[in-house]
Amino acid sequence: MTTRVSRRWRPRSLLQLVLLAFLVVMLPLGVLMFQAGQALSELSRLADVSARQAVEETRRARTLGALALEMERSARQYAVVEQESLLEIYDERLLEYRQLLAQQRELLPNDPDVMALEAQLVDLARLPGLELEEFEARLDLFPPFAQRTEAMRRATNRHIDNRIETIRERAESVQARLWFQTGALVSASLVLMLLFSWLIIRPVRQLERRILGIGSGTRSQKVKPVQGPAELIQLDQRLDWLASRLDELEAEKQQFLRHMSHELKTPLASVREGSALLADGVAGDLSPRQLEILELIDASGGELQRLIEQLLDYNLLQHSQVECETIDLATVVKEVLAKHRLALDSKGMRIDTFDGPLAWTVDRTATVRILDNLISNAIAYGADGGDLEIRARRYRDRLEVEVANSGEPIAEQDRPRLFEAFYQGQARRKGPLKGSGIGLSVAADCARLQGGQLALVDDPRLAVCFRLTLPRHAPASDVATDDTSTLAGEASLHARN
Repeated sequence: MTTRVSRRWRPRSLLQLVLLAFLVVMLPLGVLMFQAGQALSELSRLADVSARQAVEETRRARTLGALALEMERSARQYAVVEQESLLEIYDERLLEYRQLLAQQRELLPNDPDVMALEAQLVDLARLPGLELEEFEARLDLFPPFAQRTEAMRRATNRHIDNRIETIRERAESVQARLWFQTGALVSASLVLMLLFSWLIIRPVRQLERRILGIGSGTRSQKVKPVQGPAELIQLDQRLDWLASRLDELEAEKQQFLRHMSHELKTPLASVREGSALLADGVAGDLSPRQLEILELIDASGGELQRLIEQLLDYNLLQHSQVECETIDLATVVKEVLAKHRLALDSKGMRIDTFDGPLAWTVDRTATVRILDNLISNAIAYGADGGDLEIRARRYRDRLEVEVANSGEPIAEQDRPRLFEAFYQGQARRKGPLKGSGIGLSVAADCARLQGGQLALVDDPRLAVCFRLTLPRHAPASDVATDDTSTLAGEASLHARN
């Protein structure tokens, strides 16, 4: 099925989306690593060049100082011994000094000491051509020359220090830039990670909601299509097919139950009507043995009719709506007990119920179904000649009704599944027909339909006790105004057989 969403671009598979997410998330980190490497390489190169230049310039400044000292020594020695070889040494040192000073001028182009040294070199270069007396008189040029040379060395050191400071500032700038880029790119990676996580999780959550809706039977009519990888879209389409198939099966089930109940009740009514006519002697007098058989047929027919009605109740509960009204619960209990009077008399059960009136706002039909199923369950599984107690407690925000009977306790392994539809525990039903396993399920559904709860609780005296808890839906005018919990006439009416 082609939809507007399917025509958009989307990853062809979940694996493709995961790999794409990994690559896109790693891209900013890769860019960060590349830029950090470039910045560190640039700083390393700059530091290496600066170190080499600093060593070379420092060595040149020291060499100039040494040459100035040798020039002065050669000149003074010549003034004493008058050897021409000393003037040759002087000229060589002067030439070396002039060459190094030219290189130093490139480093310090506007330094006044360098310019002064160049001017002094002109005067010092004239010394070899002077007479001895004038030569000796010019020897006083060397102390200022040495001082200028030392000042140039200090200027060179300051220039090197300034260059080192510039490199340090450049390193700090690069560090700040890298921190900023790290924060920006890591934040971008986190945003991309959250984006792709959302792109992956969103369709999964949509599918989860679809599955929960299908399982709970509360799915909406308008379903938003899943947007994501192709596998998840295909799974969504499969869920659409599954939901439509479940709707078809539910409709078929409802139709089957309606037809089956009709088909079963019609011949069953004929059988019960025929057995009643025979018992009335329409076809002639019957022997005691024949009457006993007719009573068995009529009782079994009544039991079968009750099972069919339970099945119909379970079917109707799937689509029921709550219709609350204020009723006297004690009157309802008496009506349900009257319905089961013959079965209770035949089992010899002693009945203990509460006095009325006890007004509460409930769904009458659902509450009657609960009481009917609980009392039927007590008759079916209770002990012959045992006790059946019905109690009611009214609280400020809820009403509790308990139906307890003597007999065999419910096994521990049966309790967790006691209210599941069609589940039958280890206890055997007393009577000619086997139960359907939906009586307690119908009762629990009726309680939930009213916002209440049906639970199996422990009782200090009787083996089995079911507690029905119903919330207060609306204030009733005939409800007592006390806010504390009160016991409504527990064990006040006794009807024993």
